Amino acid sequence: MTTTGLSRVRRLLAFLALACGANLAATAALPSSQAPDFTLRTADGRQLRLQEMRGQVVMVNFWATWCGPCKVEMPHLNALYDKYKSAGFTLLGVNVDEDQRAAIGLAQRMGLHFPVLLDADKKVSRQYDLSTMPSTVLIDRDGKVRYVHRGYRDGYERTYDQQIRDLLKE
Repeated sequence: MTTTGLSRVRRLLAFLALACGANLAATAALPSSQAPDFTLRTADGRQLRLQEMRGQVVMVNFWATWCGPCKVEMPHLNALYDKYKSAGFTLLGVNVDEDQRAAIGLAQRMGLHFPVLLDADKKVSRQYDLSTMPSTVLIDRDGKVRYVHRGYRDGYERTYDQQIRDLLKE
């Protein structure tokens, strides 16, 4: 192969690597990127699509029944949902348990008011590139990811509250 031909092959490989990397980045939930769209079944059997939430500030919280910090965080999330739902805010609790009955049962026992979505095959959590439970993504009215929080510690709810208020003001 000539030097010119080898140079063309290298440029093509570099282009393909960039294109593949750009495609992978487009599916992860990164701040300032469009939130990856998804449709999931809710605990009450309806289908809910993220894109239908455009125009609202959306918090997507990924959780599991086996996750202790998730259980500690849930009452705080419930309070935030109740506080801001009439102002254009919604909260979607995406459960990743394989046993959907356990997820629905825990949500009922905890008295959750926000929609609980079921991601038993973890397709959406993989789409959002999550490795920590809980993980929380805040999405603005235009469908862009603005904040990503991995894990939960006491006091995070104050940060969430401030970020929600700021996004609702935009």
